[in-house]
Amino acid sequence: QVQLVESGGGSVQAGGSLRLSCEASGRTFSRYAMGWLRQAPGKEREFVAATSWSRGNTYYADVADSVKGRFTVSRDNANTVSLQMNRLEPEDTAVYYCAADSSSVWVKGSGHDYWGQGTQVTVSS
Repeated sequence: QVQLVESGGGSVQAGGSLRLSCEASGRTFSRYAMGWLRQAPGKEREFVAATSWSRGNTYYADVADSVKGRFTVSRDNANTVSLQMNRLEPEDTAVYYCAADSSSVWVKGSGHDYWGQGTQVTVSS
């Protein structure tokens, strides 16, 4: 049974940092794209960052403009993707979801094959 489990959410003051991790189990995700989306109250779910598989077993990253320069996504191993969030702002408050695609390339705006349960990030001013 495939599972994606997020960890690392919490509450922090503006300007602080958090690191989210997502560990997948149930199969090998080495050629899967894995990444993060978020959903704030009353808003649609939006892309945050993702890693896509590339030839030579490397991964390349893509980060949303709204968090570029503050957030960094990394593929720690085949089954783990992390999101380092620095200089957090109240607008970053949301539930953050990990997702994975059997397609090696993350396609924004598309559905995803697997989802985590989400982890809450709250940034206070």
